[in-house]
Amino acid sequence: MLALWSLNTAHAQPLTLRYAQAYSAAHSIFSLPITVAQREGLFRREGLNVSIVIPVPGGSDKMIAALHDDWADVTHVATPFLIRAALAGSDAVAIDTEFKNPIYSLIAKPEITSYAGLKGKLIGLADEAGTITISMRKLLAMHGLNTGDFAAKIQEGTPGRYNCLRGGDCDAVVLGQPQDLQAIAEGYRLIGRSTEAVPDFLYTVTAARRSWAQKHKDALVRFVRGMAASFAFIRAPDNRDRVVNLVAETLGCSDAIAAQTLDLFLKPGSDVLPARGEIDLAALQQVVAMLGDARLLKPPLPQAARFADLDYLRAAGVQ
Repeated sequence: MLALWSLNTAHAQPLTLRYAQAYSAAHSIFSLPITVAQREGLFRREGLNVSIVIPVPGGSDKMIAALHDDWADVTHVATPFLIRAALAGSDAVAIDTEFKNPIYSLIAKPEITSYAGLKGKLIGLADEAGTITISMRKLLAMHGLNTGDFAAKIQEGTPGRYNCLRGGDCDAVVLGQPQDLQAIAEGYRLIGRSTEAVPDFLYTVTAARRSWAQKHKDALVRFVRGMAASFAFIRAPDNRDRVVNLVAETLGCSDAIAAQTLDLFLKPGSDVLPARGEIDLAALQQVVAMLGDARLLKPPLPQAARFADLDYLRAAGVQ
């Protein structure tokens, strides 16, 4: 009876949460968990009204600033930018995981068939301080291409890099899904994937300021429950067609490409998505180590626990 009363109370008193998302993220596969939660009413079921604030000027490096500037209450952010912001004085912390192990593909013009063919060419990369470029530079170095062996163009977001390749300016680019699969279908070459070069790590999270979060625990617990339900929805075999349709509709790709994307994420051992949004501190520590290896952090390296608050996941019964 008490549980029923609590549930009815939650629905009778909807809370509002502003979720910040960069334009590039909103138009990539990394919007999938929040899109599913929104479109399938999983937040509404928790008595929560989530409004998406988009675009955030400046992209990934500005996501934490959106919290401090009161643009948003929570934000999608790649872990390197959260870590660097926290070390610079921000009280922002991760409250759940959105993507754990991303799969980024190095895609080249049709005439380039190997890593050797990239020597002296222009490669479109992401922000130098992010795990995408760090992992891709590691992949290139594994195959004999170090800094100076190729030119780099920094382009924010998979859609922008895809356009650079298709427009002919870039000889090769780093792409996420579904653009990498679309490019392969169009005749561009898959040279390699980031997962060959890096260990498991924690890629994107939802972050909030500690000072704000402690005063709004109820809203964050509802948010975390909604996200946990989203991951369960994505994984459920009975929902496959619906998720494929959402991927195709949101990203403007064919159902066939959307299905390939989902299969890539859910195949055994891929570990792309968290089970329920849980935060793997060991995987977050790998990001710290990657930043250290890239000389973007100086030793002694901080502990991952500094950048996460598991209270909301625990209160939601997720972790």
